[in-house]
Amino acid sequence: MKFRELAVAGAYAFTPDVHADDRGTFCSPIQVDAITQALGHPLFPVIQGSVSRSRRGVARGVHYTALPGSMAKFVHCAGGLALDFVIDIRVGSPTFGVSESVVLDPDEITALYLPVGVGHLFIALEDDTVMSYLLSADYEPAKEHALHPLDLELALELPDDVVPQLSERDRLAPTLAQARAAGTLPDYADCITAELALTTARRS
Repeated sequence: MKFRELAVAGAYAFTPDVHADDRGTFCSPIQVDAITQALGHPLFPVIQGSVSRSRRGVARGVHYTALPGSMAKFVHCAGGLALDFVIDIRVGSPTFGVSESVVLDPDEITALYLPVGVGHLFIALEDDTVMSYLLSADYEPAKEHALHPLDLELALELPDDVVPQLSERDRLAPTLAQARAAGTLPDYADCITAELALTTARRS
């Protein structure tokens, strides 16, 4: 398995070897040794697994979870094609405001590790795009927040040939500056503490 750290501190992309023959393909997108080598600890205890299916043009995000109880995520595309964005919205982070996009597809099976507190967005580039998530915490609607994906400060480079289809929640979401002024963005130091707590939980 190959891995690399993204431009967002603490976020990683993992790409497994894919074995192909006339029957199809086989790969292992979760490999503890590689994940441990990259992160310095094993993957978090999985509390919830989720799947979304989207038609072409659907954009989901930018979403993040408030502390305490924010979650780390391990995400890959199981069908279709997605452009995935990891956005650092952790106040005090050395890469605050930085984002990186990665094309995710079911052939290469690249998976992304999103540390606690970062923002996440993907846009479906094909109909029936299926995204699979492993989460370190239960989904709690009251803790979920959003930022507007077209915020100029975020400067996310969405595909020119796709018109983003947003939920009402995402259309009405605040900008990064508005969320920071409101005090709803996660603090970097608190996120690191929460990440270490996940490590402790995994070892116990």
